[in-house]
Amino acid sequence: MGALQRLLVLLSAQHSHRAPGTTLVPIVPRRWLSARPAPAAPRMEYQAAFLEIRTRNSCRFADLNSSPCDLSQPCLDDAIRTLNTLQTNASYLEQVKRERGDPQAQLEAMTGFLERSGLKVRDLDQLNVIHVTGTKGKGSACAFTERILRNYGLKTGFYSSPHLVQVRERIRINGQPISKELFSKYFWQVYNRLEATKDSSHAAMPAYFRFLTIMAFHVFLQEKVDLAVLEVGIGGAYDCTNIIRKPVVCGISALGIDHTNLLGDTIEKIAWQKGGIFKCPLYLCPGLDAFEEEEKPLQLGLAGDHQRSNAALALQLSHTWLRQHGYLDPWPDSELPVKRPLPTAPAFKLDKAMVQGLQETVWLGRSQVLHHGPVTWYIDGAHTTSSIQACVRWFRQAALNEEKPVDGSEVRVLLFNVTGDRDTAALLKLLLPCQFDYAVFCPNYTEVSTQGNADQQNFNVTLENVLTRCLQNQSHWTRLMEAKVDQDPWFSAASEMEVGGWLKQAPLHGPPLFVPPSARPLNANSLVFPCVSHALQWITQGRDPHFQPPASRGQYPHPVASSGAVLLKEAVTVRVLVTGSLHLVGAVLKLLDQSLSQ
Repeated sequence: MGALQRLLVLLSAQHSHRAPGTTLVPIVPRRWLSARPAPAAPRMEYQAAFLEIRTRNSCRFADLNSSPCDLSQPCLDDAIRTLNTLQTNASYLEQVKRERGDPQAQLEAMTGFLERSGLKVRDLDQLNVIHVTGTKGKGSACAFTERILRNYGLKTGFYSSPHLVQVRERIRINGQPISKELFSKYFWQVYNRLEATKDSSHAAMPAYFRFLTIMAFHVFLQEKVDLAVLEVGIGGAYDCTNIIRKPVVCGISALGIDHTNLLGDTIEKIAWQKGGIFKCPLYLCPGLDAFEEEEKPLQLGLAGDHQRSNAALALQLSHTWLRQHGYLDPWPDSELPVKRPLPTAPAFKLDKAMVQGLQETVWLGRSQVLHHGPVTWYIDGAHTTSSIQACVRWFRQAALNEEKPVDGSEVRVLLFNVTGDRDTAALLKLLLPCQFDYAVFCPNYTEVSTQGNADQQNFNVTLENVLTRCLQNQSHWTRLMEAKVDQDPWFSAASEMEVGGWLKQAPLHGPPLFVPPSARPLNANSLVFPCVSHALQWITQGRDPHFQPPASRGQYPHPVASSGAVLLKEAVTVRVLVTGSLHLVGAVLKLLDQSLSQ
């Protein structure tokens, strides 16, 4: 029996045992972020099939001006699978090790890849770039910015990471992921050009993120966008997006401790890295209240108080871009920032397009609520100390504002996973005030096998690795709950007891439910499942009308989906918080909203 089989058997046994160039660069300090792991040893599942895929498609795009002979869905699938092979490029992993001692080499390598793809760095000057970095909130700030500028009739490009459901989400035009046809077209154009320019001195292919960055540049230039909003991947100074020479405006969202192995272990070191995208003077961004009229707070499309600083930054970024391009009058001399060591950018009167842009911003997986019958999903990709704290505040307030069940119970469930070397115990401890009845842990895969979902494949980890991590997360949660029971006498009231032949197990948020002993209700407060679909089957118990469990293709069946969980079956309201990882959020959204996979 292999290691993976042993892990899955352990899960099953566990369940059955437990019975079931401009003048403005706004910056908003604050917040925290934890580190991303160094690349693990790669897996090579697709390397054997790669040659066949490459041969099948090599004739399709001989150069950057060619057209596809076949833009069918298989061509797109081949493109994504070929893209995934760049995750496991052995020469790149060696290159990462070498370049860590010489970060400048990363930008030089990116410039070389760009030129091999058919572009010069100076070509990127045409993109009218808004370049945004930060520890947390940079994606939301970019989403606000893009939506505001689109309201002025501008054709926008938007490059972000990671994707939630489909890799096409990373490259957007006018707020929408590029079509399957466009993705396939530009992928093979760029890929085949890079393949054709390999020689003894340029033998490598760019890694996954570098490749998509180059591809985004080609898309935005050839589709003739009016501007491109670029979200930095990691850091700033040596990030591959920083080959941009002449951004119109740059911005930094909240700062905190993040990626310490790459960026440094102090705020000062990290700020230096983030500030590496600056190519113009620095100004502080005033808070959103500076733009609000009395008794007229601005309405934001993204929920949570933490989004206010992101919205304020977006207003300054979009306002600066519009001024630089003549859409708005320049600042009068009387409104120019006062010259001091770190001046604050002036506030300004918002026009209708800006107000509507803030209201209409959509950024999935961030403070998102889905009402699905008796099951309400609270979805937020928080994965750092400060973002989990913000998520807890948002969830408690959002749950408080929901209508409470008149009779019957309310059950709260945490669905959690975390990646990298983040301190899981510290993050889980922050979630204790939410008073969850159950905690569920699973990897970020929709199904046990990812063979049919190329967008989700990650060759830098194995299922064995991620399941082991889930079991560790469960152990952390169990210890936290045991410590809380010891400290809080009220918790003993929620434990099971036998009353007149009936088993009583009281949820934390409603009257107790009484069930016959033969029903074997779940008497543990946490479970581990091998994939998201199995976790959602157990959580929903068939009560979410929008969730249709996929046909099982895995070798290992769900261990307890049809047993236990009486509280979940009979509760009037089930509230589920999904957090800890944007990749987990993406897998959940893929199953709850089928339209995202279209």
